Order: sequence, then C-alpha cells, then structure tokens
Amino acid sequence: MGPKNFIGFEIRTLSNLIKRRGESSKVIGEADKITGMHGWVIGYLYDNLRKGDVFQRDLEAEFSIRRPTATGILQLMEKNGLIERVPVDYDARLKKLVLTPKAIAIHEKVDMEINLIEEEMTKGLTKEEINSFLSILRKIKKNME
Repeated sequence: MGPKNFIGFEIRTLSNLIKRRGESSKVIGEADKITGMHGWVIGYLYDNLRKGDVFQRDLEAEFSIRRPTATGILQLMEKNGLIERVPVDYDARLKKLVLTPKAIAIHEKVDMEINLIEEEMTKGLTKEEINSFLSILRKIKKNME
C-alpha cells in the first residue's frame, strides 16, 4: 500500500493544494498580502464578533491549532493592522480579538475568493457526495481529537 492510499497523505496533499490556491489568489494578494490563514481568521472573527467576545483560545479550538501557532498568526495580524487585542473589563488577563476597519474592508474581497475556491473544489460533485465527504471528514477529525 503506497502513501497515496493513506487518508492522511491525501488530506495533507489536499490541504497543501488549497493553501497554495488561496495564497496565490490575486484578490488575496491585493488585499495587503494577507495569507490564506489570515483570511480564514478574519472570516471567523467577522462571523463571530456579533455573537460575543472572541479570544485566542476560540481560534485554537476552531482551527485545531496550538497556542504558539495561534500566537504567531495573531501577532502578525496585529502588526499588519488587521486586528487589535482589547482587554475586557471582567478579567485583566483576557484580551478579546477585534477586527480593524482595514480588516473589515478586506473581508468582503476575501469572502468572495473563498467562495470561488469552494466552488472550484466542489465542481462536479453532487450535494450527496459533498455531504458524505463532510460527514466522513468530521468522523476522522473526531477520531483525531
């Protein structure tokens, strides 16, 4: 059984292709050279800030990344003027993540590009195939948590 018959190998290869596609995007490149991951984080923050405060630990859980990885991503985003870390009144140790106006403006462009990539990935697939694929991926993800 060669490596191409391993689920992990195929997922890793697909992840690399998706990342490369997002990072080579003209839209994302024009949006102040943010990375694909920054686009995902901006989207997550944009969708969730209206529901309540979002903290670094929320990103770690959502994207299944470790604290040092999240810290590096957020530090670069802060340096590039995409987010601010704002202290909360009820706990001096906690800082909520807030998008800057610059990031909000970028969000619309990035969101359109993500939708194009999603359409490209699912071209030729039926809704049933997509739902089956997502169900299997969620089971694998749960097995790995």
